[in-house]
Amino acid sequence: MTKARNNWMRVFVGVAIAIILATLLSGCSKKDQGTIRVSGAWALYPMMVRWGEEFQKLHPGIKVDISAGGAGKGVSDALGGLVDIGMVSREIKPEEIQKGGFFIPVVKDAVFPAMNAKNPTFAESISKTGLKKQAFLDLWIEGKPLTWGEVAGTSSTDVVNVYTRSDACGAAETWAKYLGKMQEDLKGTGVYGDPGIAEAVKKDPLGIGYNNLHYAYDPKTGLPLPGIQVIPIDINENGTVDPEENLDSKEKAIKAVVSGVYPSPPARDLYLLSKGEFKGLTKEFVKWILTDGQKYIDEVGYIQLKESAIKEAIAKIGG
Repeated sequence: MTKARNNWMRVFVGVAIAIILATLLSGCSKKDQGTIRVSGAWALYPMMVRWGEEFQKLHPGIKVDISAGGAGKGVSDALGGLVDIGMVSREIKPEEIQKGGFFIPVVKDAVFPAMNAKNPTFAESISKTGLKKQAFLDLWIEGKPLTWGEVAGTSSTDVVNVYTRSDACGAAETWAKYLGKMQEDLKGTGVYGDPGIAEAVKKDPLGIGYNNLHYAYDPKTGLPLPGIQVIPIDINENGTVDPEENLDSKEKAIKAVVSGVYPSPPARDLYLLSKGEFKGLTKEFVKWILTDGQKYIDEVGYIQLKESAIKEAIAKIGG
């Protein structure tokens, strides 16, 4: 009887331990399992993809599902509860905050004007003199049918083909803000997405458009994407491209933004937005982005925020 009782006790203890271990393991797995849904700005998409990949390496049970579609989509998806995080590449609007929008900056970017690399006016004139802000106003806001000769000060009689974004996006909103207007005021042929407008200009020898940093420059070479040239802006309007205004490489473009020579807008912060404060897995992901995730920014080719801005963002989410 005693032997049978001892055997029964061993079995009971073994089962109890198994149940306890299963419960503990279950609790751990739930913490490290789930999906974080993200959508929005093309400007932030490459950076967010990298952050998602690195975070998933640390937490194999967590999936970070990321899709681009423009800042407008990111905001509407987040406020509508379709995603956990909206990527936004413009200032957050008061009405979006009133609807429960909670946001933090995570990185800095800029919008750059671009033209077809085969356009002879770039080598003849624009690479040396740049373009003044008035030229962009005439093309995108006034909608004047200017020739490249009139824009660049050459003999060209070819009319400039202007491209803009067709989707609600931060790049267009930021470019329009630089010109003192809003996205709906921009003239030109509408094209969807950052890659779309870059491709349109690349295919059109007479085209002009604008792109976010990561879509204006080749991430491998650091030079403008094959087929396009980034247009230097004659900020001080002295008729020449000063060394600090030169944008012929990503390194120089980033330096111009960081130094403040390149104006803001079109330089601006990029944000993550949610409906209400970040919670659970989403909060852990965002906290990681603001801390360990910052080390990937230079590698991917973005511009880091000031340390004070990062500390404020961490404090805001309760880090």
